Amino acid sequence: MTFDSDQGTSHDAVPSRWRRALDRVRSWRPSLPVGPVPSGKRRWWSWTWRVLLIAAVLYYPVGTLIIENIDDDPQFGPGAVAPGESRAVATAAQLVTREVDRNVWTPMMPAFMPSGLLDNMPNFQRGIMSALGRFSTELMDQVGRVRGSSQTDRDLEQARGFLNEQPNIWLWQPSVSLLPSTTSAQKYRAGRDRLIAYNKRLANGQAVFERRADNLQALIDRIANDVGSDSAIIDQHIIENAGDLFDMRADDIFFFNKGRLYANYLLLRELGIDFQKVISDRELTNAWNGTVESFRIAAQLDPWIVWDGWLDGLLIPNHLAAQGFYLLRARTQLREITTILQK
Repeated sequence: MTFDSDQGTSHDAVPSRWRRALDRVRSWRPSLPVGPVPSGKRRWWSWTWRVLLIAAVLYYPVGTLIIENIDDDPQFGPGAVAPGESRAVATAAQLVTREVDRNVWTPMMPAFMPSGLLDNMPNFQRGIMSALGRFSTELMDQVGRVRGSSQTDRDLEQARGFLNEQPNIWLWQPSVSLLPSTTSAQKYRAGRDRLIAYNKRLANGQAVFERRADNLQALIDRIANDVGSDSAIIDQHIIENAGDLFDMRADDIFFFNKGRLYANYLLLRELGIDFQKVISDRELTNAWNGTVESFRIAAQLDPWIVWDGWLDGLLIPNHLAAQGFYLLRARTQLREITTILQK
């Protein structure tokens, strides 16, 4: 071994250190996981079941939040109406379109659909269709014919049949038939189409819309009877259940009434234009506007939770009693109008 006098180190020492460093580099291997390496199929499945679990957990809550829409817009209207057409008929048709096509018709949805778990929206929609069914019946029986002995309008007859169908018929009902059935939504669309066809014929002078005082009186009487029936249901429910904070039927009654009040508000508002001459001639303008306003206020009641509290309670209200007050007020106003129309 030789030494460099300037450096004082061995010529063989440096290469040996390099060799040891190179040996360490060559011997290094990345650490590998203990156990077998998962295949591509196992890795795919490990992610899939996690995604499916998250989707299952979020399916109902997110789905119901997306679908639920209790649309009580007081400004909703028929849009452009051709001269000679009825605004009330056009509003009824547009209301069916909104609830069946733009929204989801929830009363017919089965439990495995997210909307099948909804409660308030289905009852609200049932109330709307109940009012439209009543309106279509009176159109056929009274307004859409010259007199009681005249022929029934074919479009109105079909519209009455479709719009009064049950609201909860889905594609398949084993209790009724093993074959697919026509859904409630499809039947309501057919009724809507008959209303539109009637209105077009009306604009062309090929149909009848008798703007007489007796026809308006008959229509208002039917609406007043429905309002009275709804108030009686509220009264009976309060007698039997007031103070039951876990009452599961209170919100069903409330939102059904809300839907019927809302639809009747829209129809009465537009009937005030259709029968403007009769209302003006009988000096009913203020009384009519006040009645329509009562329906609007009642239809706009929208508590976050429908409480069936005590009538004289301090903290827990009774929302059915509040709704019932406006129902009775609207019914009284309707009766006042019919009394004047009879003179």
